[in-house]
Amino acid sequence: MVAAAPQHGSVTDAESVTDLAATLRALRRAADLSQRELACKSGVPQATIARIESGQSSDPSFRTVERLFGAVAGRIVLEGPVTGELAAVPHEDLRDAAGRHCPAHLDAREVREPKDWPGAWWAHWFNVPPNRWPQLPAVTFRLDRTMRDRDRQRERVRSDYLVRRHVDPALPSTSWRFVAELPDGDLVGELRAHERSSDLLIGHPELGQRQIVVDGVLVAPAYRLLGIGRRLVAAFLAEMDRAGVRSAHAIAESGGASFLLACGFELEASRPAALRFERPVRRGQPPPTSEGPAPVSGGRLRPR
Repeated sequence: MVAAAPQHGSVTDAESVTDLAATLRALRRAADLSQRELACKSGVPQATIARIESGQSSDPSFRTVERLFGAVAGRIVLEGPVTGELAAVPHEDLRDAAGRHCPAHLDAREVREPKDWPGAWWAHWFNVPPNRWPQLPAVTFRLDRTMRDRDRQRERVRSDYLVRRHVDPALPSTSWRFVAELPDGDLVGELRAHERSSDLLIGHPELGQRQIVVDGVLVAPAYRLLGIGRRLVAAFLAEMDRAGVRSAHAIAESGGASFLLACGFELEASRPAALRFERPVRRGQPPPTSEGPAPVSGGRLRPR
């Protein structure tokens, strides 16, 4: 788009000239459309769109620009407060090996090592010296839209979630609960714990005798490995320092044990015993259900 010639005596503002190529790429990303999809919706050939975005067609017709902008206008989804400014493409400065712009609607990233390239997932490049690496692409991106949208949502959660202690008046003060939630109130993780002490039974806890037991750390499966659990544990430890509680205990298994060890917990010398209790069932009698109490049986428990 070319700015009109300035009148005699007027001052030209360089920023008033619109970069049509960058604007079209940003609009196409906001509308989540590829060049081919935009061509189908606007009726403008894909080759024409490619020339405009690469800067090879610096002065397209007004009708062409009108059709392109009209095709994306109804598909743009604004996130956050409306500021009147269009967010630029995050990877605008990246170029592929041929010096071309990366697809604006995808999330491109630079490839510096084989681990940055999904195409090298099968090779053990960590055992190969750099001078033996094969030819790597300059950039890479996900073509699978479902996985791409999942990754974008994870990044939004990573930057937006907050951790706080949730106090419920209906629960005793010895019950601790920390939540990780998004600004709209959606819960993405929580940590629950409770205080224990022999002195609590008589209602006179002594200084230095309070202990706390971690009941569990939960993170929504879609948002694991984003550091949410670690921030919950960090908030929990900070609250321990504030409350003067020096000891924390936890019982975990499988990945939960590995996670707590990574957060600084240590294994004790003794290990708890896992016990199981099952109600005996008489022959010909249906098993107990949650709808009512099970009938009492005269059988005896056998040691396991």
